[in-house]
Amino acid sequence: MIDWPKIKSRRTIAISPWMKIIEREVEFTEGAAPELYHAVDQQDYIAIVALTPEGRIPIVRQYRPAAERFTWELPAGMTEKGERPAATCRRELLEETGFPALAVYELGGFAPCTARLSNQIHSFFVECGPRSGAAPEAGIEVRLVTPVELAALIRSGDFTLQLHIGAILLAGMAGYLDLTAFGAQKPL
Repeated sequence: MIDWPKIKSRRTIAISPWMKIIEREVEFTEGAAPELYHAVDQQDYIAIVALTPEGRIPIVRQYRPAAERFTWELPAGMTEKGERPAATCRRELLEETGFPALAVYELGGFAPCTARLSNQIHSFFVECGPRSGAAPEAGIEVRLVTPVELAALIRSGDFTLQLHIGAILLAGMAGYLDLTAFGAQKPL
């Protein structure tokens, strides 16, 4: 017995060293005409909810060509081939913010978009040590915010990356971050 849907064919198209397109021909029921679906294939990436010794959350601002504007985000990045997500977490936090990771807590690995992306996002909560003398990567501005200030940036639309808002929620669910600072919204 064949389970449906069925992948009839799969083709991978290299776009760049960081991204491939996977084209799948899917037959949803026996005898139905196959349909083409495309997904982006790239390395897994990580998102970091960090807390400094002073109780601030480092966020970064950088230009994102896909959005055609500067955005505020959590420190984040792609894993390198063979690199464990926790190692990426430590590396990216230091590179982007200058803060070393003292303790790293895994919040989980999840699908960023089951419709179009084939990778995972690994979220972490990190207790930071004092900032090192290292400057952030070129093109990155670092800001240290309180949970209340971060909530205000989310509400104002200045912090819009849904995947990172999800990491903040995961940190709160795990008890690492007090979500009461984000307040409740009244129904429309």
